[in-house]
Amino acid sequence: MVVVIDDQDRVLMMWRHRFIIDSWVWELPGGYVDPGEDPAATAAREVEEETGWRPRNVRELVSFQPMVGSADAENLLFVANGADYIGEPEDVNEAERIAWIPLASVPERIARGEIVGAASLVGLLQVIASRGTG
Repeated sequence: MVVVIDDQDRVLMMWRHRFIIDSWVWELPGGYVDPGEDPAATAAREVEEETGWRPRNVRELVSFQPMVGSADAENLLFVANGADYIGEPEDVNEAERIAWIPLASVPERIARGEIVGAASLVGLLQVIASRGTG
């Protein structure tokens, strides 16, 4: 997953329905690493395919294990400062909408249950903590 932040301190997110929990939620763009693919390249590719924005300067943010008691499922998160709009997303079924959300609104969105996915939470809270905001 990638936390893409623009020069107005907004984060690029996707509004999507998750059938398992039967809820509409905001999530960061992300996906799976193809065999032989560099994880940072995967992160950039997934953002572009899912949102239509090409992130700049993708760098590693944090690695975490969401189910350490039951599975080895390392998740790698990246951060990018800025992105260039290249057109409509390739995969139109990924999200109902794509939006730039003010980073300052993230804690309230979490409290309202709009951001619930582990990777999105970890990435966003790591960025907020590193900036000393929120």
